Amino acid sequence: MCKLGTRFFRLVVMVAGLCLAPAMWAAHVDPHALNASKPKSTKVSESQRTRRRMRHLASGRSTVAHSAASRTTPVHSATSRGASLTRASVSTSRHRYHERFFVSSFADGITGGDVTDGEDPVVRQAAIDALGNMNGTVVAIEPTSGRVLAMVNQKLALSSGAQPCSTIKLSVALAALNEGLVSKDTEVPLGGRSRMNLTEALAHSNNAYFEALGRKLGFEKVAYYAHQYGLGEMAGYDIPGEQSGTYPDEAIPQKLGGVGKMCSFGEGISMTPLQLGAMVSAIANGGTLYYLQHPASLEEVANFQPRIKRQLDIAPLIPEISDGMAGAVQYGTARRLGLNFNEEEILGKTGTCSHDGTRFGWFASYANTSRGRIVVVVFLQGGRPTFGPKAAEIAGVMYRNLYDHNFFIAGTSRPADTTLAQPASTTP
Repeated sequence: MCKLGTRFFRLVVMVAGLCLAPAMWAAHVDPHALNASKPKSTKVSESQRTRRRMRHLASGRSTVAHSAASRTTPVHSATSRGASLTRASVSTSRHRYHERFFVSSFADGITGGDVTDGEDPVVRQAAIDALGNMNGTVVAIEPTSGRVLAMVNQKLALSSGAQPCSTIKLSVALAALNEGLVSKDTEVPLGGRSRMNLTEALAHSNNAYFEALGRKLGFEKVAYYAHQYGLGEMAGYDIPGEQSGTYPDEAIPQKLGGVGKMCSFGEGISMTPLQLGAMVSAIANGGTLYYLQHPASLEEVANFQPRIKRQLDIAPLIPEISDGMAGAVQYGTARRLGLNFNEEEILGKTGTCSHDGTRFGWFASYANTSRGRIVVVVFLQGGRPTFGPKAAEIAGVMYRNLYDHNFFIAGTSRPADTTLAQPASTTP
């Protein structure tokens, strides 16, 4: 009877041990109890604090899982980048700002209504072929006279203009050089250990650099030089339908970026393709700001005379910005030009920005050659396919077309070459 009782007691102990094993596995262990001198006093249990913590974690996991399931979609790129994203962080990423555009980057019939009788037919056809069906305009100018050789999509070219985006950096660079703030090699601190000189800032279109220059110059000086270079006034001489764009009388509010944003993105400014073309022509020819003229007939071409608006004191400054403009094409924001043309050196500046649901893409450039020198301005508007590098690519196609038609061959006669001897200084 005693043996039977002993066996029964052992069986009860074994069953109890099996039942308590899972609890013992997940239990909270008191470290002081493990170090006690009396093993019999060791107590293994799950404290109330631990149980509350477990309930809190379980509740939190179910809430996050439910929230993520209701608000997120799988992000397939996370694994390809080696990222480990929680559902909550994926949900947060959905709230990133994505701008919406409401204007198409493509258009048909954009040359309808253009006045072409006085244009250079080779240059015009090269521009039409390069632009294709993009929603934009191409303006080609002879920088030594101000003659508009071709203006494709004249309705857009002669409109009220658009935000100049980063092409405004050319005006700001010349202003800072004129004021002696920098040379092309002066390194400007951009925060932290980052520094950059003018050549690299132009080539890569660095916004922080030009914001710093703008703040140091101040609005009055920035505006003074911008007006000197032709912004805010008619670029052409008696061109029907031309508009003057706008340049504000004071800096935009600080909450919108102030003068710094004006000098990096052209915020608050409206510039026309003709104004940009006139300014770049002055850079290309050494400082003469011509009135742009667009002959409307062969007779006007035969009687063409250049008209000088004013002389700009920029000749010593042009070498200071030339390396940056060349760098933009060679390795910077305009390098897509080289996909189609690299036989001649091209200097230029891109611009990309957006306003009220429309994206703008600018590229202004000139061929740095003594033969067939030409300024090309490409302006695009639309949605996501529209940006400065695309405008540069179009310019590259145009230069290629001109080169293939012997535009850059010495001795090639252009229709207005014989009229350049006696420029007239005129006020329209």
